[in-house]
Amino acid sequence: MHNRVDKFKETARAEMKNELSQAFLLMLSLGAPIMRQIGMSSFPDPAAAEAYGRAIRTESIERLPELLEEFKKNAQAKGAKVIWARDSAEAKASVLDIAKKRGINYITKGKSMVTEEIGLNEHLISNGVDVFETDLGEVITQMLSRAPFHIVGPALNVPPEEISAVFLKRGVIKQPTVNPVELGKAVREYMREKFRYLDMGIVGVNMAVAETGTIINVENEGNIRMNKSSPRTLVAIMSIEKVVPTMADALHMVRILSRNCTGQKLTGYVSMDTGPKKSDEMDGPEELFIIIVDNGRSEIYRDIKVREILKCIRCGACLNACPIYAKIGGYPYGFSYSGPMGQILNPMLLGIEHTSDLFRACTLCGACKKICPAGIDHPSIILEYRARQIKDRKHQTLSARFENNLATCSSLAMSSSMLWNLAVKTVRPLFNSLAEDGYIRDMPFGAKGWFSCRNLRAMPDKTFHEIWKKLNLPNPDDVRKKETL
Repeated sequence: MHNRVDKFKETARAEMKNELSQAFLLMLSLGAPIMRQIGMSSFPDPAAAEAYGRAIRTESIERLPELLEEFKKNAQAKGAKVIWARDSAEAKASVLDIAKKRGINYITKGKSMVTEEIGLNEHLISNGVDVFETDLGEVITQMLSRAPFHIVGPALNVPPEEISAVFLKRGVIKQPTVNPVELGKAVREYMREKFRYLDMGIVGVNMAVAETGTIINVENEGNIRMNKSSPRTLVAIMSIEKVVPTMADALHMVRILSRNCTGQKLTGYVSMDTGPKKSDEMDGPEELFIIIVDNGRSEIYRDIKVREILKCIRCGACLNACPIYAKIGGYPYGFSYSGPMGQILNPMLLGIEHTSDLFRACTLCGACKKICPAGIDHPSIILEYRARQIKDRKHQTLSARFENNLATCSSLAMSSSMLWNLAVKTVRPLFNSLAEDGYIRDMPFGAKGWFSCRNLRAMPDKTFHEIWKKLNLPNPDDVRKKETL
């Protein structure tokens, strides 16, 4: 996927002026948390269920190297072919090699964030292998050449008129229509023709069970099941953190994932594959490749301060709770992962020096941390990134240098009452010269961003201590001593 994180501010401003996006984001931020709450309350003990889920993810990451080896061993024992990919280049080369060796000229694909991360579609298409997304939202975004708006519903914000227009252009429908049932039926028939003659399919992986070598996918449309059962060759692509210890753990995480994604107790389809189909089975691929992608995650694992990023189960609950995402949506984040999830993962994948706008667009309110079913402390990780950016002299931005110097001066002033009072007397006339009607609405030297949505009260002519001294009132300590005597 093309990286557009450098356009964060520009895209965010445009989205805040987009009335359609704003209306949808308002509904999403109000409705999704309620649906999640209803879903989680269906557990006999919601708090215990959530604690169990967090414990599973903690154990999974702590034992990650061991569990990956166990998964590989058991998956291979069931007939799957496991391929390790150190980075996106190796992962893409592996998929292309599988397709070319079998003479395949088109594939279908289920929704997968890691394939978007590594830019798999673009690589295959540029090398002569057509790729057709099969998730309805992904079909729409692919035809529009647009990034996903939301992790759960990539095209939730696209109006029916725009969908109709692109479907008409691509031959999915013959006559314009904004009827959602007709649009859904048309794209279903369009995709069924692709499945009918399919030789190779690609899917992501929601969970990989170390104990059994099983890959698990959850969905509501059935397209992943078609991708798995229709072709002779199936390629499942997963990032290293998807593994869990046991089938019991996986089943609990499926229940947690479904409730946090859509508020459902369980999604419409849950498919489990342990190796390719057996000789006495009718459905399923004749060969199953599982590509385990690292792409920088080993570095995250080695970094103790941010390792918990790998606990993420991609449920999207943090997006629905985030006040920033609720104002700008998914497009400004410019990469596969948006919202708080993107703010903590993208800097490690793309570099802190290239993603400062992402982790600085955070109020540190903690809503993401509170709602996260995996127990990730997003605010602490974001603060860690900010601290690293300030300390990094080589890639330090002008604003980071200013912030560093300001913090140093403030710390020095606060260490001495004399220096503090001197600083207040020095700064007060400078600040107040910018004030109008008691408020500072703008300030030079790069502070326009802060003042674009807030004002600062002018400094009072005298501090509280100065006013108190002028009143010449008795010292409270002296009064207490007299009363004691």
